Amino acid sequence: MTSFQGILRKDGRKGIRNVVCVVYLVECAHHVARLVVSKSQSDRVHLIGFPGCYPNDYSFRVMSQLTTHPNVSGVLLVSLGCEGFNREALEATIRDSGRPVETLVIQSEGGTRRTIEAGLACVHSLLADTEAPVLVPMGIDELMIGTICGGSDGTSGITANPAVGRCFDQLVAERATCIFEETGELIGCEKVMSARAATPEIATEINSVMTKAATYYAAMGYGSFAPGNAEGGLTTQEEKSMGAYSKSGSSAISGILKPGDVPPSDGLFLLDVVPDGEPQFGFPNISDNAEIVELISCGCHLILFTTGRGSVVGSAVSPVIKICANPETYARMPDDMDVNAGDIISDGASISDVGTEIYESVIAVARGRPSISEALGHQEFLLTYKRFDAIGPPCLPQRK
Repeated sequence: MTSFQGILRKDGRKGIRNVVCVVYLVECAHHVARLVVSKSQSDRVHLIGFPGCYPNDYSFRVMSQLTTHPNVSGVLLVSLGCEGFNREALEATIRDSGRPVETLVIQSEGGTRRTIEAGLACVHSLLADTEAPVLVPMGIDELMIGTICGGSDGTSGITANPAVGRCFDQLVAERATCIFEETGELIGCEKVMSARAATPEIATEINSVMTKAATYYAAMGYGSFAPGNAEGGLTTQEEKSMGAYSKSGSSAISGILKPGDVPPSDGLFLLDVVPDGEPQFGFPNISDNAEIVELISCGCHLILFTTGRGSVVGSAVSPVIKICANPETYARMPDDMDVNAGDIISDGASISDVGTEIYESVIAVARGRPSISEALGHQEFLLTYKRFDAIGPPCLPQRK
């Protein structure tokens, strides 16, 4: 089995990156935190945060998982001082994971300049303390990979997305953990997904979350079919859904996750990203980056991002591998893409050929090669308000 060097954390998990996170706990602390990151002049320092002042269980859960992610080595929390986010509980969660953590409260530190100075001192200390991590052997069976599509067009469902599906099949066969999502973009695929469920309980829940997605979109009056999708040749939501579905490959679906749930085993999992309850926090698909964050909150070491129209985003915490579906888009934007799945159209490459190329990119990035978005400095991040109910054990079965 293929192996590489992973970073051993004190909680026993293994990462493929060694990131220090600077976290703003309300939008009022965003500017200060951003300046701390930029002035640190280190690509190991990433900015993440939550803008809202009113507390939200979802945001706390996601932030707790991100700040204790295997790719994260240390954390600086930046608080204004009067927001509702429970900074004490978050600090305790991080400390309990064995990671060094510091908290600065702007109102107590004496304002912008003093907090930036204190923040830089904290970050430099965290960087020094985590500069030489413990490296240990790590196998594919310990790797977790997520996938998402953005800027889809008429080529996405016939090149990049099915090629990711082939890659996923190979990874699952080698006992990696793979997560696909975008339940709002899988409407119409309920029957084919439930037929792949590992248990009847999972099949029932797949149908339930898909019904919820359709109901939520209808209530909001807006789905996930964007003008750019139509301009790129897609004609219906169902057509887009079938393309998005093909990223999942053909393996059995081992369980269903909500944001922040860490899969209990290897296998293929579906992440439900549409909020539970009555619509109250806005559109389910705020942006691709919001869903990348949710995938990372489930423990994904890296993300496979397919695009036909062209997307330049990356992410904080976990590397993003960009797979371009359209050969014309790739010709215009080669400096933003890791894999040209458009070769299936232009040069006669097979879906399996490109799937193997994606698989090889996963291994290379896991071994430390920067993805294109990493090399370009992309560290996009978005976390907003949502609400999710806990999912029952039947939908997260332990694999024997």
